Amino acid sequence: MQGPVPCHPLVYMRLTTCSPPAPGPMGNGARQGNRTAGQSALHYGLRRIELLEEALQGKAAIVTGAGSGLGEATATLLVRAGVSVAVVDLDIERAERVATVLRGERADSIALGVDVGDAHQVERAVGEALEAFGRIDFVINNAGTDYVLPISEMTVDQWDRVIGVNLRAAFLFAKAVLPIMERQGGGHIVNIASTAAKRAWSNASAYHASKWGLLGFTRALGVEGRPFGVKATALVPGGMRTHFFDRLDPPPDPTKLQDPYNVARTILFVLAQPAECAVQEVIVTPLSETSWP
Repeated sequence: MQGPVPCHPLVYMRLTTCSPPAPGPMGNGARQGNRTAGQSALHYGLRRIELLEEALQGKAAIVTGAGSGLGEATATLLVRAGVSVAVVDLDIERAERVATVLRGERADSIALGVDVGDAHQVERAVGEALEAFGRIDFVINNAGTDYVLPISEMTVDQWDRVIGVNLRAAFLFAKAVLPIMERQGGGHIVNIASTAAKRAWSNASAYHASKWGLLGFTRALGVEGRPFGVKATALVPGGMRTHFFDRLDPPPDPTKLQDPYNVARTILFVLAQPAECAVQEVIVTPLSETSWP
């Protein structure tokens, strides 16, 4: 099979099958015009960052669970890339805090207090985001919850709550935005799963069920969205330095967790891929992740 085709540096970021431009005829140390290969590599790297922003500029997104942690980090980086963002969180005060900060950046931002497991509230939130921005290009289903309990002690209401926030919500947002994205000719939904969708441990049965289910739902969503240019990606992060682990006693060693901004950068990279390219699933863990493999 023929290998990757060298391409112009200006399109390298946009074509994932391309290889970087070949070095000069005298090898990696050769000068290319007035630049050394090292200087050229820096130029290409900076240009790839510019292309990432160009791919997202002027788009609009909904990010759930955006009042803190990964959701806040993702909303922040999206705004800095020129994306208008609806900051969705159960706690409207946290959503307002983030949105206020983001309004000082380069794009519009609105705050929406939403119980993501409630169908009527989700429909309202999507309608308000569409009215504010005129379009919805991306949805990041990031909101999540858990109860650290054995199956024998977990109540039905607790089980339903975890499934409602972690799995049902992704369905509700997809159902609400799919007609919009189909009319626009495309869109992208990123569902935040977990390494809990790859392995299992005790006292997390509902969480495991919700995250394994989210992987399956994302695959199905991708199949149904494909004819309309709507992509679906499952992002599988390992442990992050967020408040999610506050419920654990003792909490994980923070030095073995990753910065949520590292995961958020991965989300932006996925969203910036060209229309003909679909990233189905990405796993991002700390180097010292204990739950993977």
